[in-house]
Amino acid sequence: MKPITSIGNQISTRFKRPKNNDVYYSSQWRLIYRRLKKHKLARVSLIILGLFYLAAIFAQFIAPYGLQSYDSKYVNAPPTKLSFKDAEGHFHMRPFVNELKSGRDPVTLRKMFVQDESVRHPLRFLVKGESYKFLGLVPTKTHLFGVDEPGRIFLFGTDGMGRDLLSRVVLGSQISLSIPLIGVFISFVLGLFIGGISGYFGGWIDSVIQRFIEIIRSFPTLPLWMALSAAIPARVPVVTMYLYIVIIFAFIGWTDLARVARGKFISLKNEEYVLAAKIAGVSDAKIIIKHLLPGFISYLVVATTLAIPGMILGETAMSFLGLGIRSPATSWGVLLQEAQQIENIALYPWKLIPLGFVIVTVLTFNFLGDGLRDAADPYKK
Repeated sequence: MKPITSIGNQISTRFKRPKNNDVYYSSQWRLIYRRLKKHKLARVSLIILGLFYLAAIFAQFIAPYGLQSYDSKYVNAPPTKLSFKDAEGHFHMRPFVNELKSGRDPVTLRKMFVQDESVRHPLRFLVKGESYKFLGLVPTKTHLFGVDEPGRIFLFGTDGMGRDLLSRVVLGSQISLSIPLIGVFISFVLGLFIGGISGYFGGWIDSVIQRFIEIIRSFPTLPLWMALSAAIPARVPVVTMYLYIVIIFAFIGWTDLARVARGKFISLKNEEYVLAAKIAGVSDAKIIIKHLLPGFISYLVVATTLAIPGMILGETAMSFLGLGIRSPATSWGVLLQEAQQIENIALYPWKLIPLGFVIVTVLTFNFLGDGLRDAADPYKK
């Protein structure tokens, strides 16, 4: 007969807990994070979005020129090319741009720009330019990059007023990337609160709320935007216009999440642990916050992430149609207004560059939402 200690060692070896113990002790958010790390497309999207929002935070530092800076000599100038080799074939460690000179096409008589390779303007970092407040607090004139006067650098070209398109894209990202987040946050709170009340209490309260949601959802989106935008007084300050647009998006976007929250509350409110909490005398507010919300909070995060691209496209569409942000403020939709004419697209294709940023941002949010949805799925390994 084997000793008792030997049998005990065999049992402990057979039922030995795996080395990766954190899987068994991890919280729900930790498990989601572990699955999200394995989703390569979501990781790349998160990095790209992080860079975009970082650029939006430090937009005035990154932009070589200010929002209102223009030069009539460089109207509709093409993107300037960074070079390391000069006309003689000599290599330079510091990149440079050549001087842009305007002229006329001998056939079409259309204004055109040519590079004067005899004049070089080296690219410099941390240069002095227009004054601004760093992060809205510290007055400074330092910009990330630029060239010495009288040189000009337009990496994305210029618009119809001679304003640097790169600076306007970077500065416009502050509005185009922040409005969706604020609008989605307001929609999240409204949808969760109203949908939760509808699903948890039911009865006539549920009927009234659902009829109200159906009325809002019955309006076509674009005419509703136009009607609400028409209610905004003319020539309101930029900050006020910004606030109005956020309210418009929040007023329209909360109904989808409210329907989702209602369905989740209806399916969970009859669970045994919820009934036990009611018998124990726990208040309705505490049951909702402590017992019901944690059951589908991961789904709400995914739904919120997937709602942001719709907000971005909505702001872009409103500004593009002249119903949203207006000059002197700028956003990606405002920048695309010059692309309304086929002539501009054919002659100055660089004016479509803001559209590329809209597409990349929408795609990255969708990819990130897909990754979060897969990571939050409890049945997906």
